[in-house]
Amino acid sequence: MSDPFPDEIDQTLWDEACRRADAIRNFLKGHPDGTTSRDVAELAADLGLSQATAYRLIKIFRGGGTVLSLVDRKRGRPEGHRVLDVKREQVIRATISAYYLKRTRPSISQLVRDVQTSCISVGMKPPHRRTIAARLEDIDLQKRARRRGEQKILKETTAVPGTFSASRPLDVVQIDHTKADVFVVDEETRQPLGRPWLTLAMDVCSRMVTGFYLTMDAPSRLSTSLCLLHSVFDKSAWLREREITDPWPVAGLPALVHVDNGADFRSRAFKRGCDDAGIAIDWRPPGEPRFGGHIERLIGTQMGKLHLLPGTTFSNAQELGEYDSKRHAALTLRELERYIALDIVGSYHQSIHGTLGRPPIAVWREHEGEIPLRLPQDRLRFWLTFLPEQERTLRPTGIHMFGLRYWSAALSADVGRSDRRLLVKYDPRDMARVFIRRPSGNFVEARYADLTLPSVTLHEAVTARRTLLAKGRREVDSRAIVRTAIAQRELVEAASKKTAAARRGKAFSKSKVDDRGWGSLRGVDSSKPVPFVEDTD
Repeated sequence: MSDPFPDEIDQTLWDEACRRADAIRNFLKGHPDGTTSRDVAELAADLGLSQATAYRLIKIFRGGGTVLSLVDRKRGRPEGHRVLDVKREQVIRATISAYYLKRTRPSISQLVRDVQTSCISVGMKPPHRRTIAARLEDIDLQKRARRRGEQKILKETTAVPGTFSASRPLDVVQIDHTKADVFVVDEETRQPLGRPWLTLAMDVCSRMVTGFYLTMDAPSRLSTSLCLLHSVFDKSAWLREREITDPWPVAGLPALVHVDNGADFRSRAFKRGCDDAGIAIDWRPPGEPRFGGHIERLIGTQMGKLHLLPGTTFSNAQELGEYDSKRHAALTLRELERYIALDIVGSYHQSIHGTLGRPPIAVWREHEGEIPLRLPQDRLRFWLTFLPEQERTLRPTGIHMFGLRYWSAALSADVGRSDRRLLVKYDPRDMARVFIRRPSGNFVEARYADLTLPSVTLHEAVTARRTLLAKGRREVDSRAIVRTAIAQRELVEAASKKTAAARRGKAFSKSKVDDRGWGSLRGVDSSKPVPFVEDTD
């Protein structure tokens, strides 16, 4: 290890080194022709050192030594010096690599137990805890953090010499997912459902949120696509439906989307949809979360706001304490979506951004006139490209999906004329309509067959169907069904036995007929009278 700088030395040690330097300089000036052991012994006594140490310091100073070279060093073995035998060193290294540098993050105490157990099992004396802990200090901190998944340490030890920036709005949009730190409840029962997933898109230049999507489903191509759709299209109608009056002026196709290496961002449908619309995709280098720093900081900000809501899980167990998140949960998914939207347009966009020094909406407005607003040439096609799909058979009653029935007059000409299943595109956020590709290749919009039904999300529709089926199961009298099945079984068995017995009896009677001496009746002409015995001689 290199020597410390003078300003890093303790003042007491530095003063003592200066005293030694002055004494040695004067000593050497007073003995220009050489020194004797008696002279050195006197110097050692003046400095309070051993004669050997005095000789060593004189030699150092004659060789061009400085005050720093005379500073007292720590006693003991040199730093990094190891005295453990080779076999035990190998056991420690192997155990650290195999059991400690894991994403399960075992404790040092567990590591010590593993090492000591391994040594004892082969008849070696186990090393002391301090010896094992010292070996951990030899491991590069960043390597350890990467192997153990310690993101905080990894972030603190990673140099970030440059910045990821964009010169104008919609040049680069970053998209990422996170699990919300809050539980939501069911629309009907108000019972806790779980923690939803939030997908956010952000413009790197202005830091404006361009769109988001909230769902109970894990991140997928669907959540990414729906977030992108929300990002690209005008949000006026969307805001009105949620009774939000603050503006959200962001709309338009981004030149490039910056995403991580998740499977949802690598799906063929997502890549081809972007290619078709002229959107370039830039994937972050694997294992380099710092390249998504802008969106990750935004996600951190949004999650911090959710910690104020009933049902929050906070960001760690220490903050959570004894708070029962599920019991306190109060907001539905739809209500949480509105809460997040209100916070984005009414708070985040309007507040001074730490890096920009200005509100994001002010930066967007400043560049608004120079943004080349690029919208999809075929709005419907672009929209349908990113929507999920299923195949269904067209019945005379329409298309049946998720327990809902859809119909369009345009489908009348196709009923019964093709046995091919039709492609159906749907928007999970609004199941009031679907888009069906007819055999001709054109898409037609179909709505609820029952026009009185309100618009619902796919999650609501599936949950309602599941609830209805569960209610039906609860109403079933299982005992009556079992009793009936047993009675039916017994009836069939009894009937089978009777039939078999009757058939056996009939066969028996045929083989033993009592013809009372008449013999066989076969061949007798019953139309002619049969003479009695007494009428014959």
